[in-house]
Amino acid sequence: MSVEITRLENGLIVATDPMPHLQSAAVGVWVNCGARNETPKEMGLSHMLEHMAFKGTARRSAKDIAVEMESVGGDLNAYTAREQTAYHARILRNDIPLAFDLLSDILIHPSFVANELEREREVIIQELGQTRDTPDDLVFEHLQAACYPGQPMGWSILGTEETVSGFSERDLRKYMGTNYGAPGMILIGSGAISHAEMLGYARDLFSGLPGGSSATPLPATFHGGDIREVSPLEQAHLAFAFPGVATTDEDVFVAQVYATALGGGMSSRLFQEAREKRGLCYSIYAFAQAYNDTGSIGIYAGTGEDKAGEIAPIIASEMESLAESATEEETARARAQIKASLLMGLESPQARCELIAGHLYAFGRVLSVEELTARVEAVDALALRRFAEKICLRGDPAIAAVGPVKRLESRERFAARFGRTLGAA
Repeated sequence: MSVEITRLENGLIVATDPMPHLQSAAVGVWVNCGARNETPKEMGLSHMLEHMAFKGTARRSAKDIAVEMESVGGDLNAYTAREQTAYHARILRNDIPLAFDLLSDILIHPSFVANELEREREVIIQELGQTRDTPDDLVFEHLQAACYPGQPMGWSILGTEETVSGFSERDLRKYMGTNYGAPGMILIGSGAISHAEMLGYARDLFSGLPGGSSATPLPATFHGGDIREVSPLEQAHLAFAFPGVATTDEDVFVAQVYATALGGGMSSRLFQEAREKRGLCYSIYAFAQAYNDTGSIGIYAGTGEDKAGEIAPIIASEMESLAESATEEETARARAQIKASLLMGLESPQARCELIAGHLYAFGRVLSVEELTARVEAVDALALRRFAEKICLRGDPAIAAVGPVKRLESRERFAARFGRTLGAA
């Protein structure tokens, strides 16, 4: 990757990753504002704003936006995350000007028409209902709330029926004015586009962005919790989490290797023990989640009602075993999986845009592929065992469960498997 970066007079950062051999480009605007920037009354407002940006501007209707992009075979989309919101497009080389025109229009001149707001309000309420009907999504909503109770980081990105029902045009404009300033935004292009072209589009189309930047969100603190929703499903959906590390922590790459060795593939310890040896579940995996100031190590498993009681002891056993006996062979295997995933992802312009945005917000620069792979390669079995031991000794675990979960052991019993007594210092 050879990324060129310029900060414009209004504070907007422009980053370009040319891939001249391609016939298309991924372009977009990443906003340093997400669900964790919200107050209790604003819960879900970042997501509502993302939806409403596509519902018309001063010179385009919602249908116009969709028709213009799809008439040239392009794709225009967006997403809201905990810490950022992104508006992005994938487009053929000759249609890049259209993508920038549409992106600038929806971000600078949204109309927020009343009837569109009412319609989209109902759409999001339906989305909330769909999440509740999807247990392997719902369990992660509960896990996030169990990890960060009473904090914006733990709230649903979608909000609630109550908050979504109360949002007004004034709320949208106020929130946008507070959080969508040029200094808190990055315009990124990867693929068949040059930095000179990017700067031209930025100056011509995005000079109208207001100054200022997003408000600083409240610090997030991991707290163990327990949320269980008993329902008559075929499967018990179980999720566990432990305090992890933040994006800029020196152990962030160790955390990725750890999660991969523990449950990142078919050769991982959890998959081999729970599925291959015992046949307890179809799906079981581990993951490492990092944010600006916090993080978590998580495990998910889906199993039958009669097997739900066996999962927690196996997870605790494999976590302790990894801390005691992680080998150079499995560490090398985990490193290879991470490096391959990274390098394969870099073949996609959209993935490269995501990486650039993440690095600029976290580190203030884009880490080179060589630096990334070197930091992964630096994780040896000793570092893996050290990190694994630290995870076993850290604070209270968080548990979330959905379905026939009455046989799942208590959080107190699970914590005691790691020598923890809940409530102790």
